[in-house]
Amino acid sequence: MNLRDEREATPFAAERRSASPLADGHGRSEATRFRLRRLFLLGVLLLIATAFIGAGAAWWLEARQWESTDDAFIDVHMVHVAPQVAGRVVGVLVDDNQTVRAGQPILEIDPADFQAKLDQALANEAAAAGSVAQARAQLSAAYANSDEARAEVGVADANAINAASQLKRDQPLAEQHVVSRQTLDNDIAAARSTAANLVAAQKKLASAEAQQGVAESQLTTAEASLKSAAAQTEQARLNLSYTRILAPQAGRIAHKNVALGDYVQAGQDVMALVPARVWVTANFKETQLASMRVGQPVDIEIDAYPDVKFHGHVDSIQPGSGAAFSLLPPENATGNYVKVVQRVPVKIVFDDPPDPARPLGPGMSVVPSVKVR
Repeated sequence: MNLRDEREATPFAAERRSASPLADGHGRSEATRFRLRRLFLLGVLLLIATAFIGAGAAWWLEARQWESTDDAFIDVHMVHVAPQVAGRVVGVLVDDNQTVRAGQPILEIDPADFQAKLDQALANEAAAAGSVAQARAQLSAAYANSDEARAEVGVADANAINAASQLKRDQPLAEQHVVSRQTLDNDIAAARSTAANLVAAQKKLASAEAQQGVAESQLTTAEASLKSAAAQTEQARLNLSYTRILAPQAGRIAHKNVALGDYVQAGQDVMALVPARVWVTANFKETQLASMRVGQPVDIEIDAYPDVKFHGHVDSIQPGSGAAFSLLPPENATGNYVKVVQRVPVKIVFDDPPDPARPLGPGMSVVPSVKVR
């Protein structure tokens, strides 16, 4: 037996062997280390759970202040350009997606036919003006004839009164044989003649006044014809101006479907004009509108520009759901009824005009978030 075996054989060595498995180099037991590790893991898990709970609470507190929807799109009052007259296209002055200013020529229709109609209308108007001048001259002559006939009536009336007075004076004298019978006969003839002349003058005056009425009627007719001819001239001039189509407002050309040489009809859509002023139409659920008010701020995310956040505000809320204004609104009073949450369009306008470098067009997808609290 060697020295090591001797030491292990001693009673004290056996006692040391019984105590040494529970001791480490730092004087700490394995059970203590296990408990510490468990407490550490529990602390870490508690901290993680607390962080998650705190983050969730913060998210809920923040999220409850916003109402959002992905059923939203860029909207605009699109202008559909259509000619007001039919004709052959002789000039297309814009190209696809081109920016135009208000009043800029964008399309030309052959003006030859409309120029001929304008020339004809001008000639008719000149003829009508001549008829008016002639009617006025005839009316002036009718006025003069009436005045002359009226004067003749006055003369005839005076002569008739004078002859009647002379007959009245000579008749008693003739009975007393102071005047001759021939003188009395002459007085009677003069009274009858002047009375007949008075009747003739009165009839001539009536005829002259009737002619005056005819002349006045002819003048009225001629003036009406002149107004009609002037209106036709103006219409012909307008039709000629319609052959040159101008941009009604500034914007960008879209959906152009006309080419040089096409024959277009009045009212036919040839292109669309998209104005620069756009907004967002967001279809929120009716359950999201309880706290929504006009003027509330809105954060706007546009799918086309995910790296940019736009800002706007609620402009108005449509007084009715979108289904109520559809082409065939639902009739819930008939058949089986299933309640469905309705969508209500909300108009959201941008606080600042969008950057021209990031053009926005109708139909682009948007995700608006309205701060309601």
